[in-house]
Amino acid sequence: MKSEIVVVIGAGGIGLAIARRQSFGKTLLLADFNDQALQAAADILRRASYTVETRLVDVSSRVSVRALANAAAALGSVVQVVNTAGVSPNMAPADRVLAVDLYGSAVVFEEFERVISPGGAGLIISSMAAHMMPAFTPEQDYALAFTPTDELLGLPFLSADAVPNSMVAYMIAKRANNLRVQAAAVTWGERGARVNSMSPGIIATPLAQHELDSPIGDGYRAMIAASPTKRIASPDEIAIAAAYLLGADAGFVTGSDLLIDGGVIAAMRAGKLPTPS
Repeated sequence: MKSEIVVVIGAGGIGLAIARRQSFGKTLLLADFNDQALQAAADILRRASYTVETRLVDVSSRVSVRALANAAAALGSVVQVVNTAGVSPNMAPADRVLAVDLYGSAVVFEEFERVISPGGAGLIISSMAAHMMPAFTPEQDYALAFTPTDELLGLPFLSADAVPNSMVAYMIAKRANNLRVQAAAVTWGERGARVNSMSPGIIATPLAQHELDSPIGDGYRAMIAASPTKRIASPDEIAIAAAYLLGADAGFVTGSDLLIDGGVIAAMRAGKLPTPS
């Protein structure tokens, strides 16, 4: 009997929480761009009796992602794929945000579609930022959803002149994640597999703390204060929701996005917060 393989891309707080919840008793293939963070997360899990394989990956490189997918398939039956990789607006310029968060996510959908097992499930961790921008035109939505992946970054409305800063790039990328999930659900379905996205708000991770300590930290604190829950979430809360989307109870859920933000977007729609720009 082939081993069941759970792939988690991104060894940060959310990735580690999901890996802990989803991969016990299976083989976890944990991947990250940062080898130090990758090995630290793997060590935590191994000490807790998880079976962990590691691999470096750059999601903005198709060659790198293809190698990861092939490595996963060589280990056994790929039953779950979770992509938590991404860079925030405060970490990278607009072109890098688009390369990792938009193009990289689309590449992961394509490459793992080749190896996902029937009955398997995929999940991308997007962001509540996907819900912040005004609506695109139907033509732009279609382009973000269905443009061949290797042509995505050539779309005119993604050019350097059209994307003024990394925050706008981030919002566009996360909107594209949700649209690509809808498109991928059709082709993944032909393999008997499902794929969804999740759009978290502010989660208690080192990345969020970096943002809170940065020049845009006041904006984060304003979101927390204006939200109905008036707090941030733990990574375990995201992992619980991910377990539903990846599991049998969500067998009728595919091509969907779960907004899990404590009500920040609700507050924004109610006029209690400005839309980022």
